[in-house]
Amino acid sequence: MWYRTSGDVITLTLHVQPGAKKSGVAGLHGDALKIRLAAPPVEGRANEALLKYVAAMFNVPVRQVELRQGEQSRHKVVSIVGSQVDPERLLAEKD
Repeated sequence: MWYRTSGDVITLTLHVQPGAKKSGVAGLHGDALKIRLAAPPVEGRANEALLKYVAAMFNVPVRQVELRQGEQSRHKVVSIVGSQVDPERLLAEKD
């Protein structure tokens, strides 16, 4: 499963593709949700863009989104605190 919930924390397993034409959810990639990011993988800009994108998707401030694993990898684990958004909705809205 590409996400877990525990109390008010949602943990996502992501496969991130930086340098895409536009940011968006691309569907599942193995046991991870694939996200395309328009930001380049330079000087942490893709990670910063990812956190902002996830915060917008889950309707929370960026400070409630944390990159837990994968700072230098395409495979990342992100946690979101206090969102009422169902992660399954993201697959329904994919590009």
